[in-house]
Amino acid sequence: MKSDLIVGIQWGDEGKGKIVDLLAQDYDVVCRYQGGHNAGHTIVVDDKKLALHLIPSGVLNQNAINIIGNGVVISPKDLIEEMKPFGDLSDRLFISDKAHMILRHHILIDQAREKLRGKKAIGTTGRGIGPAYGNKIERVGHRIGELKDTEKLAKSLIEYFDINHVLFEALGIETANYDDLKKELDAYAKVLVPMIADTTSMVWNALDENKKVLLEGAQGTLLDIDHGTYPFVTSSSTVSAGACIGLGLNPKDIGNVTGIVKAYCTRVGNGPFPTEDFTQDGKDLGEKGKEFGVTTGRARRCGWFDAVACRYASRLNGCDELAFMKLDVLDGFPKIKVCVAYEIDGKRVETLPQSLENVTPIYEEYDGWDRVQGITKYEDLPENAKKYVKRIEELTQTKIGLISTGPDRKETIFV
Repeated sequence: MKSDLIVGIQWGDEGKGKIVDLLAQDYDVVCRYQGGHNAGHTIVVDDKKLALHLIPSGVLNQNAINIIGNGVVISPKDLIEEMKPFGDLSDRLFISDKAHMILRHHILIDQAREKLRGKKAIGTTGRGIGPAYGNKIERVGHRIGELKDTEKLAKSLIEYFDINHVLFEALGIETANYDDLKKELDAYAKVLVPMIADTTSMVWNALDENKKVLLEGAQGTLLDIDHGTYPFVTSSSTVSAGACIGLGLNPKDIGNVTGIVKAYCTRVGNGPFPTEDFTQDGKDLGEKGKEFGVTTGRARRCGWFDAVACRYASRLNGCDELAFMKLDVLDGFPKIKVCVAYEIDGKRVETLPQSLENVTPIYEEYDGWDRVQGITKYEDLPENAKKYVKRIEELTQTKIGLISTGPDRKETIFV
């Protein structure tokens, strides 16, 4: 058996949570492979909204095992808080013993650095993601499996604070003392240690036993640390290949890859965004789409669909199909634009350049439609909506296998 994969194709916030929740009803294991609680996956079932940040979106399937892989950075405090509405998850949620922790000092470093950058700030969520990944790469981080010996862990952290006291003093950060730190770590260990496991072996065994495994990414391809709009990116590998590293799989373990895209584009934080619309249309997209960050509450920047970036991301991820989200948000727009190429230094460019600074989008314009919200059959879509979907398939060179016409699980078309 191969594992299927869900990956964001734009700048995140594409609607991965709904699709993972929808598909997870048919899977035995759902795995999250990168990112941290800077992710926000929204699920709506029977008009009830649920926001997830660390727990895989398969949690609503009572029969599914949910795994947080080694590629995720975990804030123990926030994970424990997120678990509370679900009751006892000890037999349904497992955490890789190799996943690195986000602790209080990571968050304070993140926020202090962003403040110092001023106008050059990256626009992080301030959740400590970058500093935690930085410590991991520097080989001075701490894995969640170390909660099994909190005395040793606390001593190691105090030693780290002492060695780096100049940094903490420069940033105005007061570090914890041993007793307070030990008490905090003991509280985390009491809840989380029973869930810590060798999740790589768990996933291997599931595949060997022909169980159905679904892999869930966070953020989006254009925020990938290597392949995104650097430096305005996240600190992990958000592309499909990141699932191999973040869970301990090999490329042959990956089966069907579904890329999640909105019918338009949004971006949270700073960085280039060629199709951002500063007119009333952009404001209307934000209002109709309820475009506010699940994690931060920040208003998302909104604009038109970028087919150049989507084609690049689809190829990079090896997408077998796209899930086309929030088509209903375009209801009522007289004209709808799609970026089909860029103009750079007077030349037409149809591939994604290394930098998206100073590029001008070249648009095609299409007639809009009245309403697609709630439609569940492709043949019932207005003709102009069908034409739009078909054109997106042509431009991205990827078939659309699913269309979302509303936030609820039921408001979905399987093409």
